[in-house]
Amino acid sequence: MEAVILILGLLFFAFVALGVYVSVKAIGAAKRGVDRTITQARRTVEETALRAKSYGQAGVGGELAQLRLALRTSMRATQDALQAGVVEDASLSESLGLFQRLSVHGRELDEELKKLEHEPDRATVASLLPSLKQRTERITHSADSLRWAARDRARRFTDDDLDALNAQIDVEAGALRHWTAETDEPQGQGQREAQAPEQERRQGSGPDDGAAQAITAPDPRLQTGYPWQKAPRPEATN
Repeated sequence: MEAVILILGLLFFAFVALGVYVSVKAIGAAKRGVDRTITQARRTVEETALRAKSYGQAGVGGELAQLRLALRTSMRATQDALQAGVVEDASLSESLGLFQRLSVHGRELDEELKKLEHEPDRATVASLLPSLKQRTERITHSADSLRWAARDRARRFTDDDLDALNAQIDVEAGALRHWTAETDEPQGQGQREAQAPEQERRQGSGPDDGAAQAITAPDPRLQTGYPWQKAPRPEATN
């Protein structure tokens, strides 16, 4: 009896521990989801403000906003492209690693530009703009190169697969048209070869035995349809 109570007690504590573990994991997942939502909302608000400054504010402030917006747009697009591509192409992991190193420089530049937006000495900021533009162009050029290289690689794989598929379809189409090779034979030879089996058939068969077809069309009702196929018409009944 004591053993049964002990086992039941252990099972109870095991279920309690499992429930606590599941609850903690669920709370952690919910917290991460909320954090991602807040981060994304904050990023959207900040980029909307940058667009407004880049178009509506003249002078040094507008140029700084344009640099930040160009930098963030390029880095975001490259990050999304590499993270989506590495799921199907593991060789992009090295490119993703390089982008992560590039992101360090991108974040440093973005923070520097953000601080300069609030710098009251506009003359000094204006003198720094040429070097800031050069750094921004170097980072965005590298990010764009990685992104377009990943897209070209994915497009190349798609083209190669399509070429192989087209070749297989051409072979299959030729096999389906095998009867055309028979029509290319000389007419006399084809008639002589066809007469002997025909005579034998007439001698040993009835009038209805030669109804076998060389090619039997499949029953469309037994085929699996595709969205672009029309539904077969029902057979008319008399």
